[in-house]
Amino acid sequence: MPVSAIELHNISFFYNSHPILTDVNLRVEEQDFLAIIGPNGSGKTTLLKIILGILNPAQGTVRAFGKTPLEAAGLLGYVPQDTGLNKDFPISVQDVALMGRLGRRGRDRRYTSEDRALARRVLEQVGMWEYRDRPIGKLSGGQRQRVLIARALTVEPKILLMDEPTAGVDAQFQTDLYGLLKELNAAITIVVVSHDMSVLSGYINSVACLNRTLYHHESGEITEEVLHAAYQCPVDLIAHGGVPHRVLRKHDHEDS
Repeated sequence: MPVSAIELHNISFFYNSHPILTDVNLRVEEQDFLAIIGPNGSGKTTLLKIILGILNPAQGTVRAFGKTPLEAAGLLGYVPQDTGLNKDFPISVQDVALMGRLGRRGRDRRYTSEDRALARRVLEQVGMWEYRDRPIGKLSGGQRQRVLIARALTVEPKILLMDEPTAGVDAQFQTDLYGLLKELNAAITIVVVSHDMSVLSGYINSVACLNRTLYHHESGEITEEVLHAAYQCPVDLIAHGGVPHRVLRKHDHEDS
């Protein structure tokens, strides 16, 4: 029986004794396209970091293709929400993409011709090869996001994890990005943390609602029931000009 791309079993995580995640269970099959949604502070970024092995859970087990996060490091590509890139640092688009190869080479080994060919291929794939010599700080937010996806892809991952990839970019970029991710999904498993429900549901295969604990829905349809599971309060979906938005009805408690 094939192993799942990601398996989380009874994951809990605390920060200063405050529960962030409680008894989270999740199975993601190979080539799934999963969206994780939920309110701010619900533990979405924490969960991604646990899958990556950046954080260790207080309890529970994590496996990626049957391996621990440390063993599976070469199978995981990550695009964080906060890039940590200094926009004034004089590094080119091509050099950022090549950074994904650092884990594949020794400390002092130079990039190989194969590394450079791969960087070119993924930059072409994300539509950024023509900007290869441009400093990363001279790009728009959407262009930088494409370069960071390229960096993750040069790892040659079997799983791509992305944290709010469309934050701060325009609607056209959102549509283009999810179209690109759907193409990539033909070969790799994709997990996206996002609040962008207006576009997202047209591309994903399944959705997980996270608010300390997790509810996994096999369908990619983001319904009122799905949103209620994520936000733990009544949610209305309304449309303006055909674009759905979420509206929280009045409720008696605050999300933490």
